[in-house]
Amino acid sequence: MRKSLLVLATALTTVSCASTPAFQPETVLPEAPARFTSEPAMLGQTAAENWITAMGDPALTGLVEEAFGANPSLAQSLARFDAARASARVAGSDRLPSLSGSLGVERTEPGGTDSYSFGLSSSWEVDLWGRVRNTANAGTLDAEAAAEDLRGAQLSVAGQVAKAWYALIEARQQTELAERDLQTRRDTLALTERRFARGLVRSSDVRTARSSVASSEAAVASRRRSEASSARTLETLLGRYPAARIAHDGDFPALDAPGGLGSPQDLLTRRPDVLAAERRLLSAGLRADAARAALFPSLSLSGSTGGGGVSLEDALDVDDFISNMAASLTAPIFRGGQLRAQRDQAQANAELAVASYAQTVLSAWQEAENALYADTILTERVESLRQAFEEAAAAEELVIRQYARGVSTIFALLDANSRRISAESQYISAQRERVTNRIDLYLAIAGDFAVAGSSEPAMRAGE
Repeated sequence: MRKSLLVLATALTTVSCASTPAFQPETVLPEAPARFTSEPAMLGQTAAENWITAMGDPALTGLVEEAFGANPSLAQSLARFDAARASARVAGSDRLPSLSGSLGVERTEPGGTDSYSFGLSSSWEVDLWGRVRNTANAGTLDAEAAAEDLRGAQLSVAGQVAKAWYALIEARQQTELAERDLQTRRDTLALTERRFARGLVRSSDVRTARSSVASSEAAVASRRRSEASSARTLETLLGRYPAARIAHDGDFPALDAPGGLGSPQDLLTRRPDVLAAERRLLSAGLRADAARAALFPSLSLSGSTGGGGVSLEDALDVDDFISNMAASLTAPIFRGGQLRAQRDQAQANAELAVASYAQTVLSAWQEAENALYADTILTERVESLRQAFEEAAAAEELVIRQYARGVSTIFALLDANSRRISAESQYISAQRERVTNRIDLYLAIAGDFAVAGSSEPAMRAGE
């Protein structure tokens, strides 16, 4: 593929309150095609909207809304975002002058004479080289990255809940299948015992049927254990106590072909992890600029005013205040190489951020392409397994009738049972796998979705 320089022009226009770093690293990425290579040609270029609603499952919508109110990892992401915003305000405060005041009283003994003093002092660094500005803007970009991290956490939790919900549905269906199989094996055992009593089969047939029933009972126990574990996984995501008591009588959604998914280039403005990496790249560049500026002289302005006297009124008398102002120009001469080392460290961190951004973009494209390709393959697999299940079920019915008439053996019957059970189990798993991949596809393209209490999508490109 033709290589091109990494250009952040689109992203920079969205960063309204941050300056462009002088640090301009060069890196290369594959040029993004106009459309995904695995995308069917009939799909448009409009990004998918409200993918949870598109699943057609009201229960899933309710579960995602519940998770948004109680999921612990979302609470952690929100706290990190609040901390990042506070840090940005701390960094921005250095752009303004500082003002402090003092009020003192002193008693002199012997004699008990009191004296009062009052003063105001102010200082401000003139940002000659943009060090303070770049540091403040880097903090703002870090806060924006934390906001994208929060959006990413929301998208991730929605996806985890959706996948856990359909995993639980699969587990329930597999348990029901195992229970039906157990009943079938018991019916076969009862039939075999009746035939044995009439001298039509040998005792080994009875023992074989009993062994089959015992194996089915073990399978039921295993399936029930998996179902309870899946329920607890979902309950934990919802912030509930994992009691394995969540209702789960839903079914897999009927999936149509995926709607318009946008283009690979759209991912650079949609995916929260890409946007967060982009802002961290810009932040690291500004910090590299600030570290270089720290090698240059700095200009500080300071001023103070105040007064004193034997009473508080004298100390606060404006007419008697004494004021002064000063300016100082300082330059580093010898710091043991500290400032140059900090500059080199910031430069290396910026290069690291560039590589991280490139890796994040490539991973985003890979996830989207994988999910798109798998969607087509899994659709075909589900249909093939459906046919295999239907044929195996028909064959089992035929062998059951043949065994009842004495023209088939117990081994042929048990083999037909096993083939039908295996085919149906694979069909159930394939349906869940296809739904899970569709969720992965929406996660890969950062698809929008709605949450309770808001008429707007919770995940919206470019917010």
